[in-house]
Amino acid sequence: MNQITGDRADWALGMAGDGRAVGRVFDRHAPRLRRHAVGLVPTPADADDVVAIAFLEAWRKRERVRFVDDSMLPWLLVTATNTAHNLTRATRRHRLFLGRFPVDDPAPDPAESFTDAEAVAALRGLPIADQRVLTLCVLEGLGEREAAAALGVAPGTVKSRLHRAKARLQQQYSTSAEPLGGTL
Repeated sequence: MNQITGDRADWALGMAGDGRAVGRVFDRHAPRLRRHAVGLVPTPADADDVVAIAFLEAWRKRERVRFVDDSMLPWLLVTATNTAHNLTRATRRHRLFLGRFPVDDPAPDPAESFTDAEAVAALRGLPIADQRVLTLCVLEGLGEREAAAALGVAPGTVKSRLHRAKARLQQQYSTSAEPLGGTL
């Protein structure tokens, strides 16, 4: 089946309930529609939206889709062009609307004033077994059983190592930086 005959036949099959036939029409024309839309919209992500909306409109108006020489592509291109213009116009209006509001200076993020260099240095000062258990349980959020399986030890071993590692880290961090507000 060639492309021209394929569109009309696949569309008829799709309207009869064959989703794969509609998928074939999509696969056949989506790349071309995307290339067409990229030049008409502000961002490449918008081009993906245009393609999706064009096919949604095709399905919504499935009884009235026009075929030119048994090809659906011309109808899809016109629909994509109209969709791109509508999307661009809506984006412009939205930006103009937002531009009417005063812009406050952004508040500084308190997290940016702190560094984790001291904590990293304290963690690196611990034995490798302590680093592993702290990394898995505290940083990665694994449970004791999961960490035990990953380390190849018993869950009780992880529990005791974790307790000792937290105490050592607290001690290391306390000597290399300001005291923590609480315990690890």
